[in-house]
Amino acid sequence: MRAAIHSIARREVLRALMPGALSVFLPKGFILGAAPGAGSKPLRGIFPIAQTPFTASGQIDLDSLVEELRFLDRGGVHGFVWPQIASEWATLTESERLAGAEAVLSVGKRLRPAIVIGVQAPTITTAIRYAKHAERHGADAIISLPPAKQPDFGAVLDYYKQIGSATGLPLFLQAVDDLSVDAIIGMYKVIPTLRYIKDEAGQPLSRFAALRQQSSGQLEVFSGGHGRTLIDEMIRGFSGSMPAASFADLYARAWDLWHEGKQRETLAMFGNAAILINEVGAYPEGMKYILYLRGVFKTYGMRPAPDRTKSPPEAALDDTSKQVFRQILDLMKPYLSS
Repeated sequence: MRAAIHSIARREVLRALMPGALSVFLPKGFILGAAPGAGSKPLRGIFPIAQTPFTASGQIDLDSLVEELRFLDRGGVHGFVWPQIASEWATLTESERLAGAEAVLSVGKRLRPAIVIGVQAPTITTAIRYAKHAERHGADAIISLPPAKQPDFGAVLDYYKQIGSATGLPLFLQAVDDLSVDAIIGMYKVIPTLRYIKDEAGQPLSRFAALRQQSSGQLEVFSGGHGRTLIDEMIRGFSGSMPAASFADLYARAWDLWHEGKQRETLAMFGNAAILINEVGAYPEGMKYILYLRGVFKTYGMRPAPDRTKSPPEAALDDTSKQVFRQILDLMKPYLSS
């Protein structure tokens, strides 16, 4: 997505807003004006992006994926999102994604966190198939990245229209690259189910007020970026954050303390997360290694991404790095849920 998206095609939005146009994009049974996903779990708070566990032979480990969900539930998180960028979604096959979604949705219906399923795919047909599958198996919402390397806003808009009209589930737009505020608001206006955004484009803190104002307060904004600015976001009024799963219990406790009016306790709790944010930023495997140390995963290896054959040298965890993680976690035991 390049600068072309910055200049939203005004005529496309106006055409979409013409009388009767909205009916084309309404999901079957959707009532205009009704809250998308009415009756589902609340979509607010700490919604970690789950890591994808693999066996020693490189197969997806569904048992550990479900254990990750149970672990996060015990940690008090409010939602669970899979599979997105941190989940290595681009390395997963369609059958792995469908099986993973079914596994977490089957267990998740009995747990607290709202389950949000990632549906982005190389083709819109496949993305729609993921969306309908998520709805059929009881997801609380879906989320999608924009199509990769697509400079034409019209194509991006059409992609989200089709996903948004495929189900009645609330749709999260994961904004990346240079997706502008105008472009996001344009999509919000013509896609009734698109009422949530994970904003990782531009400068999310500076865009928050515009997104809220131009949507009359209806677009709910979540952050990404490991939740580095969570305190700032809560002061501004963000609806939630989608950080890493490895120590999401620290984020969840900080979120709850803040909203209980215990701001000083929030700062102390979030300080622990801030230390780990810096550590995992240096080692991509670090997020999985923490889950391994906490007894959630049996292994911590990553699959090579499609555009590279191996991780960069600096990504490797050596013995000293592992010792650092073990020592930090040991010091943090009083603050961790388990």
